[in-house]
Amino acid sequence: MLNEDIIREIAGRHLGEGMFLVGVKVMPGNEIEVTVDSDTSVGIDDCAALSRAMNSDIEAITDDYALMVASAGVGQPLKVFRQYTKLIGKPVEVVLKNGTKVLALLKDATPETVTLTYEEKVAVEGKKKKETREVVKEYRMEEMKSTAEHLDYK
Repeated sequence: MLNEDIIREIAGRHLGEGMFLVGVKVMPGNEIEVTVDSDTSVGIDDCAALSRAMNSDIEAITDDYALMVASAGVGQPLKVFRQYTKLIGKPVEVVLKNGTKVLALLKDATPETVTLTYEEKVAVEGKKKKETREVVKEYRMEEMKSTAEHLDYK
């Protein structure tokens, strides 16, 4: 019987250099979805190589399964801490649990917090026009609903 722990262990043995596991799902009928990411990039050839390597180990357990290996999608919510460290210095979109969206540069990340830098217009006493100021703010992971890499197509 296949389960997520077995698939995680099999995938872990075959991950390429710099690659890491983002998620594993084992659904009824032994349909398996493995999502991977990398400190650099994951190409289709990387996914195919991992799939081929995992097939031999899974076939030793069962013949009745379907395996899909995919890379974590750009713009998709981050799921593991290593994805945060990969994006340090890059723009991200954070949705807080209170519904607020923050578009910012990911300055730092720890397993408990992220530090974001963004510009904000602030009213200045004695002036009609608002001034733009750089804000550096730390958010706890539990305050955030989701975080994703922000792609600007301008």
